[in-house]
Amino acid sequence: MFKINCSIFSSSYFDSLCTVNLMFQSGHTLSIYKRAIFYLIFTPNHFRKILTQLIISIVMKKNTNFHLFLISLISAMGGLLFGYDWVVIGGAKPFYEQFFQIANEPMLQGWAMSSALIGCLIGALASGKLSDRYGRKPILIVAAALFVCTSIGTGLSPDFTWFNIFRLIGGFAIGAASSLSPMYIAEIAPAKLRGRFVAINQLTVVLGILAAQLVNWLIAEPVAANATAEMIRMSWNGQTGWRLMFIVMTIPASLFFSLGFILPESPRWLAVNGKRESALKILTKLVGLDNAKIELQAIESNMHSEEKASFKQLLHPSLRKVLIIGVVLAVFQQWCGINVIFNYAQEIFMSAGFGVSDVLLNIVITGIMNVIFTVLAMYFVDKWGRKALLLLGAFGLTLIYALMGSVYYFHISGSFLLIIVVLAIACYAMTLAPVMWIVISEIYPNRIRGIAMSVATFALWTACFILTYTFPLLNKGLGAAGTFWLYGLICLMGGIFVMRNVPETKGKTLEELENELTKK
Repeated sequence: MFKINCSIFSSSYFDSLCTVNLMFQSGHTLSIYKRAIFYLIFTPNHFRKILTQLIISIVMKKNTNFHLFLISLISAMGGLLFGYDWVVIGGAKPFYEQFFQIANEPMLQGWAMSSALIGCLIGALASGKLSDRYGRKPILIVAAALFVCTSIGTGLSPDFTWFNIFRLIGGFAIGAASSLSPMYIAEIAPAKLRGRFVAINQLTVVLGILAAQLVNWLIAEPVAANATAEMIRMSWNGQTGWRLMFIVMTIPASLFFSLGFILPESPRWLAVNGKRESALKILTKLVGLDNAKIELQAIESNMHSEEKASFKQLLHPSLRKVLIIGVVLAVFQQWCGINVIFNYAQEIFMSAGFGVSDVLLNIVITGIMNVIFTVLAMYFVDKWGRKALLLLGAFGLTLIYALMGSVYYFHISGSFLLIIVVLAIACYAMTLAPVMWIVISEIYPNRIRGIAMSVATFALWTACFILTYTFPLLNKGLGAAGTFWLYGLICLMGGIFVMRNVPETKGKTLEELENELTKK
């Protein structure tokens, strides 16, 4: 519980809060949720403003990287929206399928779940070329505007065609944000902290996933166990609830769009494009004048021999190794199979004997674990290193999927499956989910980083499309057991690839990595 020394404040605004705090400390047993609500209701606005300023001042005294953290957090809001938009459809699925009457149409069901991925492919490819030409900042702002558009448009869609059109628009925003946000953070973060700062983007992704799961759970009204398809279609969930699940995203999307204008441009992009003074000014704010001059000199020394960025340049022998590593890691992160748990959680849990309402609660539980283990990843990624975490994730998921397949094979249902799903998500969240983005944002040279990231992200969303679209087919052909055993085999192969080919990148500047990984 918060402990505030009332004597240091002269304002009478603090009297009621201090009284409440003493009440809590003297034995009242209000839950943490009720305490939080009590503070929000009875704490005056004036006090909240002063308290916020006090917290910020404390953080800034203890952490000289606060400015960098704030910039990273704003740019990582693209990850938050990516996570929300990616997962919200899973909770809305039982209801919009009945509304559009596609519940018995597997092809249309698959298209509804995967249509956004087409937009992701286009957004991923376009964002690289556009960000290399116009800068990282303006493309992030455009992505934020598209998130606003898709949240409103999808929620108000009058028919299935418009629903998919706005899902395509949302996919374009996801593709752009998923490529640009980690790349932007990698370009502004110091080498010793780059891993955890880039991992902020993955943290916001899982927070977006959790937010979508919570919103779905809170909005959806309980569904009777004996509810027919027509009853669901005509219910509040089937007519209105699923729409609100999408529209809620308008709030963080609008905030991201507004805050995007205060972001600085990437100093590495500025330097590469001949804007030396602007680059030095931003680097000075981030790392101090002396370090800024050193970093700028390293950037300039590496860029003079580079040709103008192009897709053709990626085929140069000096870049072949890093291109293959980035693409394989991106594909592996998807084909490890975790995203089917998020996208098809309804089918997975219902096949284990859970009802619709229980499914939504179970999904929230998995989302909470996703956030917890992503935070752990932020702590360990600059201590254990990228490669160690990648190997832990690959071989850990191999064992977990072997167990999950066995559960389905022997028809074991109930809470045991939930525990295994949570283990899988925890393993993924601490390893493959954040570390893949960190590695591919580090290994490419400055001048072609935007294009190279877009290619890796394009490969990721292509793999994700294949994964999402084929899961119902695999599930029908191989059964749930065979499907997850197949994912386990892919994880085993991915671990072997990481062991043999992926270098350790922790603690090195982007320029040092460029010199090590590319042969001039």
